[in-house]
Amino acid sequence: MLATLARRRARHTGVASTCLHPIMIRNLLLALLATLLAGCASTPPTPAVATSPATIATPALPPLRIGLALGGGAAKGFAHIGVIKMLEANGIKPVIVTGTSAGSVVGALYASGMDAYALQERAVALDEAQIRDVSLFSGGLIKGQKLEDYVNAQVGNRPIERLPIPFAAVATRLEDGQPTVFRRGNVGQAVRASSAVPGVFEPVTIGRWHYVDGGVVSPVPVDAARELGADFVIAVDIGSKATSGDASPSNLLGNVNQSIRIMGQRLAAAELKRADVVIRPAVNDIGPADFSQKQRAILEGERALQAALPQIRDRLAAVLTARAQRARAAAQAQQASAATTVAECTPHRSWTTFWRSVCSKTE
Repeated sequence: MLATLARRRARHTGVASTCLHPIMIRNLLLALLATLLAGCASTPPTPAVATSPATIATPALPPLRIGLALGGGAAKGFAHIGVIKMLEANGIKPVIVTGTSAGSVVGALYASGMDAYALQERAVALDEAQIRDVSLFSGGLIKGQKLEDYVNAQVGNRPIERLPIPFAAVATRLEDGQPTVFRRGNVGQAVRASSAVPGVFEPVTIGRWHYVDGGVVSPVPVDAARELGADFVIAVDIGSKATSGDASPSNLLGNVNQSIRIMGQRLAAAELKRADVVIRPAVNDIGPADFSQKQRAILEGERALQAALPQIRDRLAAVLTARAQRARAAAQAQQASAATTVAECTPHRSWTTFWRSVCSKTE
Protein backbone atom coordinates (compact mmCIF):
# COMPACT_ATOMS: atom_id res chain seq x y z
CA MET A 1 0.00 0.00 0.00
CA LEU A 2 2.85 2.39 0.85
CA ALA A 3 4.54 1.62 -2.47
CA THR A 4 1.32 2.42 -4.34
CA LEU A 5 1.05 5.74 -2.56
CA ALA A 6 4.65 6.49 -3.45
CA ARG A 7 4.05 5.81 -7.16
CA ARG A 8 0.95 8.05 -7.12
CA ARG A 9 2.98 10.79 -5.49
CA ALA A 10 5.69 10.39 -8.10
CA ARG A 11 3.20 10.70 -10.97
CA HIS A 12 1.62 13.76 -9.37
CA THR A 13 4.91 15.56 -8.67
CA GLY A 14 6.94 14.19 -11.53
CA VAL A 15 9.64 13.05 -9.14
CA ALA A 16 10.49 9.38 -8.84
CA SER A 17 11.00 8.10 -5.37
CA THR A 18 11.93 4.68 -4.14
CA CYS A 19 11.35 5.51 -0.48
CA LEU A 20 9.10 7.59 1.74
CA HIS A 21 10.23 10.24 4.11
CA PRO A 22 9.82 9.18 7.77
CA ILE A 23 7.47 12.09 8.47
CA MET A 24 5.19 11.05 5.62
CA ILE A 25 5.12 7.46 6.85
CA ARG A 26 4.22 8.68 10.29
CA ASN A 27 1.36 10.83 8.97
CA LEU A 28 -0.02 7.93 6.92
CA LEU A 29 0.06 5.62 9.91
CA LEU A 30 -1.68 8.17 12.08
CA ALA A 31 -4.45 8.54 9.47
CA LEU A 32 -4.93 4.77 9.42
CA LEU A 33 -5.00 4.72 13.21
CA ALA A 34 -7.74 7.38 13.28
CA THR A 35 -9.88 5.26 10.97
CA LEU A 36 -9.49 2.17 13.15
CA LEU A 37 -10.47 4.08 16.28
CA ALA A 38 -13.46 5.92 14.81
CA GLY A 39 -15.89 3.83 16.89
CA CYS A 40 -14.29 4.69 20.20
CA ALA A 41 -13.56 7.91 22.06
CA SER A 42 -10.30 9.72 21.23
CA THR A 43 -9.23 9.39 24.84
CA PRO A 44 -8.80 5.75 25.90
CA PRO A 45 -11.65 4.77 28.28
CA THR A 46 -10.90 4.01 31.87
CA PRO A 47 -10.58 0.23 32.34
CA ALA A 48 -13.66 -1.42 33.82
CA VAL A 49 -13.49 -1.94 37.55
CA ALA A 50 -15.65 -4.61 39.18
CA THR A 51 -17.89 -2.96 41.77
CA SER A 52 -19.76 -4.82 44.44
CA PRO A 53 -23.50 -4.02 44.48
CA ALA A 54 -23.16 -3.15 48.16
CA THR A 55 -20.88 -0.21 47.27
CA ILE A 56 -23.43 1.43 44.97
CA ALA A 57 -25.08 4.35 46.74
CA THR A 58 -28.86 4.66 46.60
CA PRO A 59 -29.74 7.41 44.10
CA ALA A 60 -31.51 10.48 45.47
CA LEU A 61 -35.26 9.91 45.32
CA PRO A 62 -38.07 12.50 45.25
CA PRO A 63 -40.14 12.78 48.43
CA LEU A 64 -42.91 10.21 48.87
CA ARG A 65 -46.22 11.75 47.79
CA ILE A 66 -48.85 10.94 50.43
CA GLY A 67 -52.47 11.09 49.29
CA LEU A 68 -55.55 11.38 51.50
CA ALA A 69 -58.81 9.92 50.13
CA LEU A 70 -61.84 11.10 52.11
CA GLY A 71 -65.05 9.12 51.73
CA GLY A 72 -68.69 10.18 51.79
CA GLY A 73 -71.03 9.94 54.75
CA ALA A 74 -72.98 13.19 55.26
CA ALA A 75 -72.71 14.38 58.90
CA LYS A 76 -70.23 11.58 59.59
CA GLY A 77 -67.80 13.61 57.47
CA PHE A 78 -66.79 15.69 60.49
CA ALA A 79 -64.67 12.66 61.43
CA HIS A 80 -62.32 13.60 58.57
CA ILE A 81 -61.28 16.67 60.54
CA GLY A 82 -60.17 14.49 63.46
CA VAL A 83 -58.14 12.28 61.12
CA ILE A 84 -56.38 15.30 59.58
CA LYS A 85 -55.77 16.73 63.04
CA MET A 86 -53.88 13.63 64.19
CA LEU A 87 -51.98 13.27 60.92
CA GLU A 88 -50.62 16.78 61.35
CA ALA A 89 -49.86 16.20 65.03
CA ASN A 90 -47.70 13.23 64.06
CA GLY A 91 -45.83 14.96 61.24
CA ILE A 92 -47.62 13.18 58.40
CA LYS A 93 -48.48 15.72 55.70
CA PRO A 94 -50.67 14.70 52.76
CA VAL A 95 -49.72 16.50 49.55
CA ILE A 96 -52.70 15.22 47.53
CA VAL A 97 -56.35 15.25 48.65
CA THR A 98 -59.41 13.68 47.04
CA GLY A 99 -62.96 13.61 48.33
CA THR A 100 -66.38 12.16 47.68
CA SER A 101 -69.54 13.84 48.97
CA ALA A 102 -68.88 14.99 52.56
CA GLY A 103 -65.24 14.11 52.02
CA SER A 104 -65.09 16.59 49.15
CA VAL A 105 -66.30 19.39 51.45
CA VAL A 106 -63.59 18.77 54.06
CA GLY A 107 -61.02 17.98 51.38
CA ALA A 108 -61.61 21.24 49.50
CA LEU A 109 -61.20 23.34 52.63
CA TYR A 110 -58.06 21.47 53.65
CA ALA A 111 -56.58 21.78 50.15
CA SER A 112 -57.22 25.54 50.30
CA GLY A 113 -54.56 25.83 53.01
CA MET A 114 -56.54 25.44 56.24
CA ASP A 115 -54.93 23.36 58.94
CA ALA A 116 -56.89 20.96 61.14
CA TYR A 117 -57.60 23.55 63.83
CA ALA A 118 -59.00 26.00 61.27
CA LEU A 119 -61.18 23.20 59.93
CA GLN A 120 -62.43 22.45 63.43
CA GLU A 121 -63.28 26.12 64.00
CA ARG A 122 -65.30 26.16 60.78
CA ALA A 123 -67.07 22.95 61.78
CA VAL A 124 -68.05 24.28 65.20
CA ALA A 125 -69.34 27.51 63.68
CA LEU A 126 -71.23 25.81 60.84
CA ASP A 127 -75.00 26.00 61.04
CA GLU A 128 -77.01 23.60 58.92
CA ALA A 129 -79.04 26.50 57.53
CA GLN A 130 -75.87 27.88 55.91
CA ILE A 131 -75.72 24.98 53.46
CA ARG A 132 -79.36 23.87 53.14
CA ASP A 133 -81.71 25.45 50.62
CA VAL A 134 -84.98 23.52 50.33
CA SER A 135 -86.57 23.13 46.90
CA LEU A 136 -89.79 21.12 46.89
CA PHE A 137 -90.59 21.25 43.18
CA SER A 138 -87.52 19.83 41.51
CA GLY A 139 -85.45 16.65 41.31
CA GLY A 140 -84.45 16.81 44.97
CA LEU A 141 -85.33 18.33 48.34
CA ILE A 142 -82.22 20.54 48.44
CA LYS A 143 -80.89 22.72 45.59
CA GLY A 144 -77.30 22.78 46.75
CA GLN A 145 -76.56 26.37 45.71
CA LYS A 146 -75.96 27.39 49.32
CA LEU A 147 -73.41 24.59 49.73
CA GLU A 148 -71.62 25.74 46.56
CA ASP A 149 -71.53 29.36 47.74
CA TYR A 150 -70.34 28.37 51.22
CA VAL A 151 -67.42 26.32 49.89
CA ASN A 152 -66.36 29.01 47.40
CA ALA A 153 -66.39 31.63 50.16
CA GLN A 154 -64.22 29.41 52.39
CA VAL A 155 -61.60 28.81 49.68
CA GLY A 156 -61.44 32.45 48.64
CA ASN A 157 -63.28 31.86 45.34
CA ARG A 158 -60.19 30.22 43.87
CA PRO A 159 -60.53 27.52 41.21
CA ILE A 160 -59.39 23.97 41.96
CA GLU A 161 -56.13 24.34 40.04
CA ARG A 162 -55.07 27.31 42.20
CA LEU A 163 -55.47 25.56 45.56
CA PRO A 164 -52.15 25.07 47.42
CA ILE A 165 -52.67 21.28 47.65
CA PRO A 166 -53.69 19.27 44.55
CA PHE A 167 -57.35 18.39 45.01
CA ALA A 168 -60.06 16.46 43.18
CA ALA A 169 -63.75 15.88 43.86
CA VAL A 170 -65.47 12.78 42.50
CA ALA A 171 -69.04 12.85 41.15
CA THR A 172 -71.22 10.52 39.07
CA ARG A 173 -72.42 11.48 35.60
CA LEU A 174 -76.13 10.78 35.68
CA GLU A 175 -76.57 10.09 31.96
CA ASP A 176 -74.24 7.08 31.82
CA GLY A 177 -73.01 6.41 35.36
CA GLN A 178 -69.42 7.36 34.56
CA PRO A 179 -67.26 8.55 37.48
CA THR A 180 -66.05 12.10 36.93
CA VAL A 181 -62.97 13.46 38.68
CA PHE A 182 -63.08 17.26 38.88
CA ARG A 183 -59.49 18.55 38.87
CA ARG A 184 -60.08 22.03 37.47
CA GLY A 185 -62.70 24.75 37.65
CA ASN A 186 -65.19 25.96 40.24
CA VAL A 187 -64.44 24.36 43.62
CA GLY A 188 -67.90 24.91 45.09
CA GLN A 189 -69.63 23.55 42.00
CA ALA A 190 -67.46 20.42 42.00
CA VAL A 191 -68.18 19.83 45.70
CA ARG A 192 -71.88 20.41 45.12
CA ALA A 193 -71.90 17.83 42.31
CA SER A 194 -69.95 15.35 44.44
CA SER A 195 -72.43 15.82 47.32
CA ALA A 196 -75.68 15.66 45.35
CA VAL A 197 -77.21 12.60 47.02
CA PRO A 198 -79.93 11.27 44.68
CA GLY A 199 -83.41 12.03 45.99
CA VAL A 200 -82.03 14.51 48.54
CA PHE A 201 -80.17 17.05 46.37
CA GLU A 202 -81.02 18.23 42.89
CA PRO A 203 -78.68 16.87 40.18
CA VAL A 204 -76.06 19.48 39.26
CA THR A 205 -75.88 20.67 35.67
CA ILE A 206 -72.38 21.34 34.34
CA GLY A 207 -72.17 21.88 30.60
CA ARG A 208 -74.46 19.38 28.89
CA TRP A 209 -74.21 16.78 31.67
CA HIS A 210 -75.93 16.23 35.01
CA TYR A 211 -74.09 14.98 38.07
CA VAL A 212 -75.02 13.28 41.33
CA ASP A 213 -73.18 12.07 44.44
CA GLY A 214 -69.77 10.51 43.79
CA GLY A 215 -70.54 7.80 46.32
CA VAL A 216 -72.68 6.08 43.70
CA VAL A 217 -69.50 4.98 41.87
CA SER A 218 -66.59 5.75 44.22
CA PRO A 219 -67.51 5.92 47.93
CA VAL A 220 -63.85 6.43 48.93
CA PRO A 221 -61.83 7.98 46.06
CA VAL A 222 -58.60 5.98 46.29
CA ASP A 223 -58.19 5.67 42.52
CA ALA A 224 -58.55 9.43 42.07
CA ALA A 225 -55.69 9.97 44.54
CA ARG A 226 -53.52 7.58 42.52
CA GLU A 227 -54.43 9.46 39.34
CA LEU A 228 -53.21 12.68 40.92
CA GLY A 229 -49.83 11.05 41.58
CA ALA A 230 -50.03 9.71 45.13
CA ASP A 231 -47.39 7.08 45.96
CA PHE A 232 -49.02 6.23 49.30
CA VAL A 233 -52.77 6.53 49.94
CA ILE A 234 -54.47 6.84 53.33
CA ALA A 235 -58.19 6.21 52.84
CA VAL A 236 -60.87 7.26 55.34
CA ASP A 237 -64.05 5.19 55.17
CA ILE A 238 -67.05 6.65 57.03
CA GLY A 239 -69.81 5.06 54.98
CA SER A 240 -72.82 3.50 56.66
CA LYS A 241 -72.53 -0.26 57.03
CA ALA A 242 -75.44 -2.59 56.42
CA THR A 243 -76.58 -4.42 59.55
CA SER A 244 -79.28 -7.00 60.17
CA GLY A 245 -81.29 -4.50 62.21
CA ASP A 246 -81.72 -2.26 59.17
CA ALA A 247 -83.60 -4.90 57.14
CA SER A 248 -87.35 -5.32 57.35
CA PRO A 249 -89.53 -7.01 54.71
CA SER A 250 -92.44 -4.70 55.52
CA ASN A 251 -90.47 -1.42 55.43
CA LEU A 252 -90.17 -0.25 51.83
CA LEU A 253 -87.98 2.78 52.52
CA GLY A 254 -85.82 0.81 54.91
CA ASN A 255 -85.25 -1.87 52.30
CA VAL A 256 -84.24 0.74 49.70
CA ASN A 257 -81.73 2.27 52.12
CA GLN A 258 -80.40 -1.17 53.05
CA SER A 259 -79.89 -2.02 49.37
CA ILE A 260 -78.01 1.23 48.82
CA ARG A 261 -75.76 0.50 51.79
CA ILE A 262 -74.95 -2.99 50.48
CA MET A 263 -74.08 -1.66 47.02
CA GLY A 264 -71.93 1.06 48.55
CA GLN A 265 -70.08 -1.45 50.68
CA ARG A 266 -69.30 -3.64 47.66
CA LEU A 267 -67.99 -0.70 45.65
CA ALA A 268 -65.95 0.67 48.53
CA ALA A 269 -64.40 -2.71 49.36
CA ALA A 270 -63.02 -3.11 45.84
CA GLU A 271 -61.45 0.36 45.73
CA LEU A 272 -60.19 0.30 49.31
CA LYS A 273 -58.01 -2.70 48.44
CA ARG A 274 -55.91 -0.27 46.38
CA ALA A 275 -55.21 1.96 49.40
CA ASP A 276 -52.11 1.49 51.57
CA VAL A 277 -53.94 2.12 54.85
CA VAL A 278 -57.68 2.35 55.57
CA ILE A 279 -59.00 4.36 58.55
CA ARG A 280 -62.52 3.57 59.81
CA PRO A 281 -63.78 5.96 62.52
CA ALA A 282 -66.56 4.52 64.69
CA VAL A 283 -69.35 6.77 63.39
CA ASN A 284 -71.78 4.24 61.93
CA ASP A 285 -74.51 5.19 64.40
CA ILE A 286 -74.38 8.93 63.59
CA GLY A 287 -77.29 9.92 61.35
CA PRO A 288 -76.67 11.53 57.95
CA ALA A 289 -78.20 14.85 59.07
CA ASP A 290 -77.22 14.76 62.75
CA PHE A 291 -75.06 17.89 62.97
CA SER A 292 -75.36 17.82 66.76
CA GLN A 293 -72.83 14.94 66.76
CA LYS A 294 -70.07 16.89 64.97
CA GLN A 295 -67.78 17.07 68.02
CA ARG A 296 -68.11 13.37 68.66
CA ALA A 297 -67.41 12.61 64.99
CA ILE A 298 -64.20 14.69 65.14
CA LEU A 299 -63.12 12.83 68.28
CA GLU A 300 -63.78 9.44 66.65
CA GLY A 301 -61.64 10.49 63.73
CA GLU A 302 -58.78 11.34 66.09
CA ARG A 303 -59.10 7.99 67.88
CA ALA A 304 -59.18 5.98 64.66
CA LEU A 305 -56.07 7.67 63.27
CA GLN A 306 -54.18 7.32 66.53
CA ALA A 307 -54.96 3.59 66.59
CA ALA A 308 -53.74 3.21 63.01
CA LEU A 309 -50.46 5.12 63.48
CA PRO A 310 -48.26 2.01 63.95
CA GLN A 311 -49.70 0.51 60.76
CA ILE A 312 -49.17 3.76 58.84
CA ARG A 313 -45.54 4.01 59.97
CA ASP A 314 -44.84 0.37 59.15
CA ARG A 315 -46.39 0.68 55.69
CA LEU A 316 -44.54 3.93 55.00
CA ALA A 317 -41.25 2.29 55.97
CA ALA A 318 -41.98 -0.71 53.73
CA VAL A 319 -42.84 1.51 50.74
CA LEU A 320 -39.72 3.63 51.23
CA THR A 321 -37.54 0.51 51.48
CA ALA A 322 -39.05 -0.95 48.31
CA ARG A 323 -38.46 2.32 46.44
CA ALA A 324 -34.81 2.39 47.55
CA GLN A 325 -34.29 -1.22 46.48
CA ARG A 326 -35.77 -0.54 43.04
CA ALA A 327 -33.56 2.54 42.66
CA ARG A 328 -30.42 0.57 43.61
CA ALA A 329 -31.33 -2.22 41.19
CA ALA A 330 -31.75 0.34 38.40
CA ALA A 331 -28.38 1.92 39.27
CA GLN A 332 -26.69 -1.51 39.22
CA ALA A 333 -28.21 -2.31 35.84
CA GLN A 334 -27.03 1.02 34.47
CA GLN A 335 -23.52 0.43 35.82
CA ALA A 336 -23.41 -3.07 34.33
CA SER A 337 -24.43 -1.66 30.95
CA ALA A 338 -21.67 0.95 31.15
CA ALA A 339 -19.10 -1.74 32.08
CA THR A 340 -20.11 -3.79 29.03
CA THR A 341 -19.58 -0.79 26.78
CA VAL A 342 -16.11 -0.20 28.23
CA ALA A 343 -15.19 -3.87 27.78
CA GLU A 344 -16.18 -3.74 24.10
CA CYS A 345 -13.70 -0.89 23.53
CA THR A 346 -10.79 -2.64 25.31
CA PRO A 347 -9.40 -4.40 22.14
CA HIS A 348 -9.16 -1.01 20.45
CA ARG A 349 -6.92 0.23 23.26
CA SER A 350 -4.42 -2.55 22.52
CA TRP A 351 -4.35 -1.48 18.83
CA THR A 352 -3.75 2.08 20.00
CA THR A 353 -0.67 1.01 21.93
CA PHE A 354 0.66 -0.96 18.95
CA TRP A 355 0.30 1.82 16.39
CA ARG A 356 1.74 4.42 18.72
CA SER A 357 4.86 2.28 19.12
CA VAL A 358 5.14 1.88 15.34
CA CYS A 359 4.82 5.61 14.79
CA SER A 360 7.46 6.40 17.40
CA LYS A 361 9.94 4.15 15.56
CA THR A 362 9.46 6.03 12.30
CA GLU A 363 10.36 9.38 13.79
